[in-house]
Amino acid sequence: MTESAPLLLRAARGEQVERPPVWMMRQAGRYMKVYRDLRDRHPGFRERSENPDLSYEISMQPFHAFRPDGVILFSDILTPLPGMGIDFDIIESKGPIIEPAIRSQAQVDALRPLDPAEALPFVGEVLKRLRADVGNAAAVLGFVGAPWTLAAYAVEGKSSKTYSVIKAMAFQEPALLHQLLGHLADQIATYVRYQIDSGAQVVQLFDSWAGQLSPTDYDVFAAPYQKRVIDQVKATHPDTPLILYISGSAGVLERMATTGVDFISLDWTVDMADGCARLPQHLGVQGNVDPGLLFGTPEAIRARILDTVRKARGRRHILNLGHGILPGTPEDNARVFFETGKAVNELLGAAV
Repeated sequence: MTESAPLLLRAARGEQVERPPVWMMRQAGRYMKVYRDLRDRHPGFRERSENPDLSYEISMQPFHAFRPDGVILFSDILTPLPGMGIDFDIIESKGPIIEPAIRSQAQVDALRPLDPAEALPFVGEVLKRLRADVGNAAAVLGFVGAPWTLAAYAVEGKSSKTYSVIKAMAFQEPALLHQLLGHLADQIATYVRYQIDSGAQVVQLFDSWAGQLSPTDYDVFAAPYQKRVIDQVKATHPDTPLILYISGSAGVLERMATTGVDFISLDWTVDMADGCARLPQHLGVQGNVDPGLLFGTPEAIRARILDTVRKARGRRHILNLGHGILPGTPEDNARVFFETGKAVNELLGAAV
C-alpha cells in the first residue's frame, strides 16, 4: 500500500494512519434534501436502488456534500433476495414486505443459487463507477445483510418487534432454519466476492437483528453463518477488510470477535473504552457516536466525537455512528460530524 491509497482502506488494513477515517452509516438518505428531492421524482425504493444511474447519484450525494473518507453503495440488504427466488418490496413508512414469507420446506428447497452478474448487474456497474470516479479520495464500501437477519426478514415477511415467527421456526423446526441459513450464507459469500471484484475495497456485514438473540442462540443461529460467509470470502479475497455490525450487540461482543472479521462496528450502547477492552487487540473498532446526538448542538457533537476518538486511541479505529443517521437530522450537524472527524488531531491537541 502507498500513501496515495484511500485513508479508510489503509486504516482498515492495519497501516499507521494520520487520523481515524470517518464515514457514516446511512450517510446517503432521507436526512439530505437532495435525496428527498430525488425521491419525490422517483418514489419507488427499488427503482432508486436498482437503477444504476440513480444508485450512483445517491451514493455520491454525501461525498459531494461532506467528503467522507468512505463512499458506500446505495442499496439494501434485501437486494440479492430476488436472485434467490425471494421477492420483496419496500413501502415508504412501512418498510420491507416479503410475500409470501418463507416458512415451508418446499419454499426453502425451491431457493436458487445467486448469480450476481445476472441477477444484480446494476450493483457491479455502480461499484465500478464509484471506484473509477472517487479514485483515492475515499474508499468504496460495499455491504450485505448477514444470514440471520436476511432469514428473519424472509420468515417474518416484514419488520418485527418480537421476531416470534422466526424464533418459533428456530425452536420447532431448527433443521429447516439451518437449511435456509446455510443457503443464504453461501449466496451472500458469492455476493460479497462479486462486490469486491466490482470495486468494493471494504465490505460491511449487517446482522442487524442478531442482537435480538440470546448469546446461546447467537452461537447457534447467527455466528456460525457469519463465519461461513467470512471464511468463504477470505479464502478468495484475503486482503479485503470485512466489518461486522450488529445493533444491540453488547451481549455478544466477544462472540462477534470469533467470526474472522477485521473490524467490529460498535453500536452506541457500549462505551468505546469498554468495547475496546472487551475485544482482542488485533481487531479494529468502528463507531460509535449515538446518532441521536446529531440533533444536539455542534459543541455537544464535537465533544462526543473527541471523547470517542480519545477512548479508541491505540486501536485501529474508524469513526462512525453507532447506527444509521436518523431521518430529520439537520444536514449542518452531519457536516459538523465530518468536519470534526477530519480535524480531530488538531482539536484533541487543543483540548489537552
